[in-house]
Amino acid sequence: MSNAIEREQTAASGETLVDVQELKTYYGGDGFFASPPVKAVDTVDFEIQRGETFGLVGESGCGKSTLGRTLVQLEQATEGSVSFDGTDITELSGPELKQWRRNAQMVFQDPESSLNDRMTVGEIIREPLDAHDWKTKADRRERVTELLSEVGLREEHYFRYPHQFSGGQRQRVGIARALALEPEFVVLDEPVSALDVSVQAKIITLLEDLQAEFDLTYLFIAHDLSVVRHICDRVAVMYLGKIMEIGDTEELYENPQNPYTQALLSAIPRPDPSVTIDRITLPGTPPSPRDPPQGCQFSTRCPAKIRPEAYADTDDEIWHAVEQLREVVRERSRMSLSTTDQLRKRLDRFSRFDDIEETVTDLFGELSVPQSVEDHVRHAVELVKDGEPKAAQTYLREEFGGVCDTTRPGHHQVSAAGRESYCHRHLDEYEDTTTVLANYVDGA
Repeated sequence: MSNAIEREQTAASGETLVDVQELKTYYGGDGFFASPPVKAVDTVDFEIQRGETFGLVGESGCGKSTLGRTLVQLEQATEGSVSFDGTDITELSGPELKQWRRNAQMVFQDPESSLNDRMTVGEIIREPLDAHDWKTKADRRERVTELLSEVGLREEHYFRYPHQFSGGQRQRVGIARALALEPEFVVLDEPVSALDVSVQAKIITLLEDLQAEFDLTYLFIAHDLSVVRHICDRVAVMYLGKIMEIGDTEELYENPQNPYTQALLSAIPRPDPSVTIDRITLPGTPPSPRDPPQGCQFSTRCPAKIRPEAYADTDDEIWHAVEQLREVVRERSRMSLSTTDQLRKRLDRFSRFDDIEETVTDLFGELSVPQSVEDHVRHAVELVKDGEPKAAQTYLREEFGGVCDTTRPGHHQVSAAGRESYCHRHLDEYEDTTTVLANYVDGA
């Protein structure tokens, strides 16, 4: 029986290798006068089965790399657990942590910056063997030579330096280094994103061959959705530190259920120019992880956001203008006032946010705004002009906010195969995402 077939059968058996529960990784926030922490990973749960390739996708800054580094203990978890083959590695330290790290390694995104140009290729690959005092020096030299061959390099490359290699060759060196101690689990942090397309295919093929040969389990982090579909057995879609949808790769790509997943997949280029793409364009940019939304993390950009009942029939253009105003006010609320501004505010001479009037004119100037909406907008604008943007933000949320603004959704099962999605619209009382998003494609 081939190793590839054995790996597929092992993965299908459902044996869990990595079990992540309630994982949080925050930065900063310590001390009374400190800024709020950066919530890079915010309460994440998932499992990785032995022998599978588990994909992790999302926009830049969503927390993918931080999550991967936390799984191999290059970053310290703030809360939660990471169980590796039954052992919670977040509780390991000292010699125990060093010994465990033989079982988990990482391949980094940029093969140029992740390799030390002052070391030869042989020294780079041998470094983890030296750190763990692996066997004898002769055994280490032989092991490095074997690894060079395994990743498609030659024995004479042992004494060359990284700058003498192409990007694809340097990534092969990084892969060889990660495999030196024969790990069970490897985190691949965008391993092909810095490479040419032709080279990407060769590295992907190499990774698949090595997985079959050495019975490896991969966490494959990427933003290229096409690559993820090719190599991964299951995939998780991440946004602002939270997993939005998780499940079997083909099932998720063919029938996405989360609004964020649907938007991401709609952006994949199609090779056939005659194929019409119903692209979902997301407004704005992700909020700061220091100040994530109170409710659903995606609520500030979600085209399927649930409106409060009082505004269910409000004209779409007016509602979108209200949402944009809320984001402007949200950004204003993050700005701290100088001592001079605070003094002017006390003397009723504050003018720093007077441009809010121009914003309102741009957003609502050509719309026929109902008096009920206009009154609330005007009140919020006056609060901003008075130097109280946080109060304006709270006022707008209380008036125009719905369940997506105020309450974190749960993960709901959306398929018989166990796929889960993080969205309020999976509750029976709301219209499903596919129906709602049909009205948001370009040109609709």
